[in-house]
Amino acid sequence: MSGAVPSGFLTLPSIDEALAREVQAELEQVEKLLRETVAESDPLLNEAAAHLLAAGGKRFRATLVLLAARFGDAGNPDLVPAAAVVELTHVATLYHDDVMDEAELRRGSPSANRRWGNAIAILTGDYVFARASEILADLGTEAVRLQAQTFGRLVRGQILETAGPRAGADPMKHYLDVIADKTASLIASSARFGAMFGRTGPDVVETVTRAGEALGTAFQLSDDILDVASETAQSGKTPGTDLREGVLTLPMLYALRGEEPEHARLRSLLGRPLDDAETAEALGLLRAHPAMREARADLESWADRARSELTTLPDCPARDAFLALCDYVVERSG
Repeated sequence: MSGAVPSGFLTLPSIDEALAREVQAELEQVEKLLRETVAESDPLLNEAAAHLLAAGGKRFRATLVLLAARFGDAGNPDLVPAAAVVELTHVATLYHDDVMDEAELRRGSPSANRRWGNAIAILTGDYVFARASEILADLGTEAVRLQAQTFGRLVRGQILETAGPRAGADPMKHYLDVIADKTASLIASSARFGAMFGRTGPDVVETVTRAGEALGTAFQLSDDILDVASETAQSGKTPGTDLREGVLTLPMLYALRGEEPEHARLRSLLGRPLDDAETAEALGLLRAHPAMREARADLESWADRARSELTTLPDCPARDAFLALCDYVVERSG
């Protein structure tokens, strides 16, 4: 599972043009810092560490840092390093995720584990996280504590996903717990970093954190719905990837709850690896299943949770940008 935002978010019509220009300029500074941070004299480490950064990415988490700061003081020079920290942390987890998932592609390029093997990929992820920690050390103990708590949640989410739900546990609750830790935690912390280093008040810090948590969950649900509904690789992966790999996401979990005889064939295909023909069949059946409506209703509910938090914040272009994200995450899922 992933939580990507398409390029061009800052060009959405509802985003204030002046705000978009300011944030884009800061993102260019973040990009420069990212490249400098992972640069190494050893050719192998230099190439491996820069591999995923060079493959692109939308810098969504960095963008949230910079947007959240605009509820306070956006001139703090610590903001660009803080934005780099959350992006490096995200990239570090991708190296490890691809090993866990035995992925062959990431952002349209060969994954690090496919190119250099699992050992190099794991160690490169460790190295990138270590470099993020070096930057973090200059940002103060509160930032270090937040990063440690966030990384703990990221690891816990991966363990939960790998182990699967315990016997007798609710698979839906387990799925949402995985999303909360593995995806939403870092998105929430990105918003919190921005509010912290934007020197906003405690109430704003807590509000944007809660909004970020809900928004992060909504993005993951959106991606999981897109994996079924999209005819293209809009979510960053080939449609039907989760079905093919036997991964159960929200639409599938809803489908499995039913007992209708007309949907028995679909239920028999879910939760196990599928070949090409079975994947195509499962996609067709699931797209026509009421489970898709139920999944979209849950997505809208999480987006509404984020909106309800955001509407309590001061009316400003940054709030409008966050609200635009809530709208977009629902619209992109179809």
